[in-house]
Amino acid sequence: MPVGSDRDRVLTVPNVISLARLGLIGAFLYLLLVARADGPAVAILMLSGFSDWADGKLARLLDQSSALGALLDPAIDRLYMVAVPVAFGLRGLVPWWIIGVLLARDVLLAAVLPVLRSRGLTALPVTYIGKAGTFALMSAFPLILLGQWDALASRVVLSVGWAFLIWGLGMYLWAFVLYLIQVALVVRTMPKVAPRVADV
Repeated sequence: MPVGSDRDRVLTVPNVISLARLGLIGAFLYLLLVARADGPAVAILMLSGFSDWADGKLARLLDQSSALGALLDPAIDRLYMVAVPVAFGLRGLVPWWIIGVLLARDVLLAAVLPVLRSRGLTALPVTYIGKAGTFALMSAFPLILLGQWDALASRVVLSVGWAFLIWGLGMYLWAFVLYLIQVALVVRTMPKVAPRVADV
């Protein structure tokens, strides 16, 4: 009888999509920063956003959830949330202080992970406001890029993109405050777990 389980699967449709999203990061950076091909860069951002939704949906529909997918998908999301703002900063499309706030939030989130692990947790549940903030930010960047053309419609799109960015930034920070409150409750209510001794 096999020892593994369905959670140990590696080659699944959602995982293949996640790996494709990982490859698209490099393509996006090349198109935006080297080729200055804004149209294809926008298309990649939109495709990545759709595929992010699709891999989770397919994991449920096809019953192909896996331990690798549970790690891979949020890790790639974090890479996008670093690579895209930094690329926009390098192109001068978004002020660096906004990018600094976004990056500082993620650094601080990573800094509290050892606290959760000391209580036997790997993460806390994602809040609705956190999901909404991420959605708003990932909608803002392609809209801001689409707004770079010299046309009235582009200026309208640019304004909408900035509205999404400000809205998303506010929710992103509020979600971080709620996360810290949850961490504080975990520290107060859950004892530390003893480190596991490796099997020999």
